[in-house]
Amino acid sequence: MINKLVDKIKKTEAPIVVGLDPTMKFVPEHIQKKAYAEYGETMKGAAEAIWQYNKAIVDSIYDLIPAVKPQIAMYEQFGIEGLIAFQKTVDYCKQKDLVVIGDVKRGDIGSTSEAYAVGHLGQVKVGGTMCRGFDEDFVTVNPYLGSDGVRPFIKVCQEEKKGIFVLVKTSNPSSGELQDRMVRTSEEDGGQGAGRPIYEIVGEQVAAWGAECMGESYSYIGAVVGATYPEQGRILRDIMPKAYILVPGYGAQGGKGADLVHFFDRDGLGAIVNSSRGIIAAYQQEQYAKYGAENFADASRAAVLAMKEDIAQALAGRA
Repeated sequence: MINKLVDKIKKTEAPIVVGLDPTMKFVPEHIQKKAYAEYGETMKGAAEAIWQYNKAIVDSIYDLIPAVKPQIAMYEQFGIEGLIAFQKTVDYCKQKDLVVIGDVKRGDIGSTSEAYAVGHLGQVKVGGTMCRGFDEDFVTVNPYLGSDGVRPFIKVCQEEKKGIFVLVKTSNPSSGELQDRMVRTSEEDGGQGAGRPIYEIVGEQVAAWGAECMGESYSYIGAVVGATYPEQGRILRDIMPKAYILVPGYGAQGGKGADLVHFFDRDGLGAIVNSSRGIIAAYQQEQYAKYGAENFADASRAAVLAMKEDIAQALAGRA
């Protein structure tokens, strides 16, 4: 699947993934009213509104981008009906030939991690039949339980030719409370030095895991590194030369094209940048207000085109 992702990035010339992270405050009133008229102000009504919102946005942008990233928590808050909307969104995006990155941030050990891995990426045996669950192409994985929590995903990736993005340096402001902590390893000179940040050590582990399952140019094992930390992105690009980097934090969280250049290789590959509310709720922003709520999907398309241009200019202008 990493080969398909790279090919689609080349074809679209857009290293962009759109985060399908809907909340009801983003869903235009006319969509909500229609869903509530049919199903009431219920979980099912909310899930229907979210599904119709997602579908309209995907219809408007699928030809411009290689991938989408639905954040499962935004669907789980609406219970089983929300998960049905998540599944319908995943299936529809795959019908549109988009690569689907399930932002699930799973991380556990033993049989629990195995269950997460097969539920989201692989197959589970039901009687004499092998069945697929959510069936995303990639998922995000939290590595802080160690290899026990990651290896079940790697095993499924090898079997299914799918992939994962491991959290290394996340975009949120408090990420440094743990990820920037300095630690000394036994290899360092007598344990007397200042040590290295945890995110570098995790990055090295990602590179080691990735060597076990390579695609044509990049590994099935990628990394999440936030756009809000461009210097760390430069360091981690060197540490993980074969890992594709998923870069959240663009737009609403403060990241911009100029911050991203070090995440990419010299050929403009090696990274894919996520924008969520900056695209799916673009109609609520002043610069796209002219579209109005009725034409929210057109505003999303315009935001994708602007993001594509911003990134292209940044990459063209780097030394």
